[in-house]
Amino acid sequence: MLLHVVEWLAGTSWSIALHESLYLYPLIESTHVLTLTLFVGLTVMLDLRLLGLAMKQVPASEVIARLVPWAKAGFVIMAITGLLLFYAIPVRTYQSIFFRAKVAMLMLAGLNVWLFHSRVERRIADWDLTPSTPSAARVAAIVSLLLWAGIVVAGRMIAYNWFDCDIQPQPDFINWAAGCVVPPR
Repeated sequence: MLLHVVEWLAGTSWSIALHESLYLYPLIESTHVLTLTLFVGLTVMLDLRLLGLAMKQVPASEVIARLVPWAKAGFVIMAITGLLLFYAIPVRTYQSIFFRAKVAMLMLAGLNVWLFHSRVERRIADWDLTPSTPSAARVAAIVSLLLWAGIVVAGRMIAYNWFDCDIQPQPDFINWAAGCVVPPR
């Protein structure tokens, strides 16, 4: 079902124009990478504070107040450019096992952020000025660091054709994971 949608997207004139653009596609890709560095850099700084490894003397609420607005701005631009990159090459991207891993990790990262802000940060007054944060904050920081490292690596790997559906034969698991439609042998 989704394959039909991305095949339709690939056939739209705007998708074709974006994919074939000499300047626009590289500009969007560069903007995606630059805002990724902004977002991930700020996220790492916040995570290091939550782990008690950096800025120990700065209240966690102040670190959050100063970094999160910039991180949100970076995330919004990164998400928009990421969607445009998908729109430019929807079928190949959709059938990439690395893209699928990236999307899964993005969903987990979003869940991690929601859990942190809805549960742990609500009790920040209890631990704001302490260099040692509660274990829930440290777990959220570790999960965040691991997921964003995985997202960056998976995103980079999308560019390679190691497991593209048009390269056959491949193991059945790879074909299944990538959503390849392979005629029976």
